[in-house]
Amino acid sequence: MVRKTKEDAAITRQRIVSAAREVFLIKGVSRTSLEHIATHAGVTRGAVYWHFANKAELFHAMREEVYLPLIDRMEDTLLGNPEGGSFDPLGRIRKHLENTIQMLDEDLTARETYEVMMTKCEYVDEFADVLKSILGNCSGLIHKLEQAYAKAQEMGQVGTQATAGELALDTHLFFSGLLHMWVKDTEGTLFRHNALQLIDTHIKLRKK
Repeated sequence: MVRKTKEDAAITRQRIVSAAREVFLIKGVSRTSLEHIATHAGVTRGAVYWHFANKAELFHAMREEVYLPLIDRMEDTLLGNPEGGSFDPLGRIRKHLENTIQMLDEDLTARETYEVMMTKCEYVDEFADVLKSILGNCSGLIHKLEQAYAKAQEMGQVGTQATAGELALDTHLFFSGLLHMWVKDTEGTLFRHNALQLIDTHIKLRKK
């Protein structure tokens, strides 16, 4: 019975997170209330409060649903064990960027979540701390890229005119901009259709 209760609670929590993403996408985060989310999820407002203290906490859960698996994949792609005894740091950086685009292209939940984060939310008031969390995560991503670039420099794949940290920051800013424009290009005529080519060009410009 206890196990069944936990399973039911997990199902309800997931339903609430999914409903929040869908309502955020339609109404925008600031104009969405927990009452709206509860109605869309088919649960009571009390059920929402049982799982989430406020809207910011619910937004964070929605974001982590997509972001945490992405971090795990990034760690493995950039810094995982070499395959077949070979190691191609620059190729791994390109693969990580390509994998993210592919995820957005194929995974509706991920695509909608990124759209909410990038176009449907104002990071003010209770969401100021959410922005701090996002920026903190960005620092972690940059550090992992820096480790990969340091290895690429050791192997002579890229020059040393810029430090590994500078290269990592430049790639992060390039890709952040590409993601924002990819999400906004809903018709797919400006950035979505050639995102992989843009990534390839970015990597080629780094080659020694």
